[in-house]
Amino acid sequence: MDSRITHTTLRVRGFHLDGYGHVNNARYLEFMEEGRWAYFDERPELTRRLGTGEVAFVAVNLNIDYRAAAVAGDDLEVTTRLSAIGGRSARMTQEIFRVADGALVTTATLTFVMLDVKSNQAVPIDDAMRELMMPLVVEA
Repeated sequence: MDSRITHTTLRVRGFHLDGYGHVNNARYLEFMEEGRWAYFDERPELTRRLGTGEVAFVAVNLNIDYRAAAVAGDDLEVTTRLSAIGGRSARMTQEIFRVADGALVTTATLTFVMLDVKSNQAVPIDDAMRELMMPLVVEA
């Protein structure tokens, strides 16, 4: 298993469902956010600088492809990885699989920036942060 990829497992509950008995599309956003929190929890070196309150990782774009339905009782695995680093932004790729049969339920690409909290402006990813992030990149 690649240590650069975070695996988060969760169970679909009744309150995750829409009127058709499937996971509501908006709930996938929450599942993926849970995966991203776990990703950063496993890599405290990335968030130490954020602890100062001067900069923050902020999502600026999210693209999701829904592939298969998930229903109550399904165990899902969210995989999260850093997939690209640019000058001012970086991308994470996430996938959600149904554990029972390995079916790909959804894929997503999230773009985030480092935001200077005081000016509310994206700032370049500095050399120190880039040095921490580059070894974590797993290209799609």
